Parts: sequence; C-alpha cells; structure tokens
Amino acid sequence: MSAALLDDSTIQSRLQKLSGWQREGDAIKRELHFDSFMDAIAFINRIAPLADDADHHPEIFNVYDRVELTLTTHDAGGLTTKDFDLAEAIDAVVD
Repeated sequence: MSAALLDDSTIQSRLQKLSGWQREGDAIKRELHFDSFMDAIAFINRIAPLADDADHHPEIFNVYDRVELTLTTHDAGGLTTKDFDLAEAIDAVVD
C-alpha cells in the first residue's frame, strides 16, 4: 500500500522547513558541495542508513565533490510524507 500524496499547500509548507531543497515536478531535490570527493562519498555513506531504515531511498547523483539528491515516492506517483521525513533526517546530518 502506497503512502498518500500530499497536496500543494502541504508540500509548500513542508518545503519551507527544509534547508536547500527545491521542488521539481513530483520530486524534491537538493544539491550539496563538499571539500573533496571523499567527503562527498562519506556523506552518502552517512545518509545510506537513514534511507534504509526509512525503507525510502533517494536517487543519488555524485560527481567529484557534488552530491545531488532527489526524493519522490514512486509507488504513490509523487510527493508523500516519506519524502519530507527523509529530507528532514538528511538535513540533520548536513546542518
């Protein structure tokens, strides 16, 4: 059973509470820059258990010192509380 989609008002409200995340269609994205490739990989390794524990896995794109994260709930066809809960957990690791 998939999670319920959030309405636009709820998405905007939850997005304002996040750091650096932007809505792109049915997803939210954040780009982060690190001092080195190894720092970027270390960050990915820090958030992997968060995603696994939530059973909600971001799309992760890494090029050298840059990591781009995309969250959407594919089985629901858009944004759900799962996306924002994981984004908040990721923000706590970054900030």
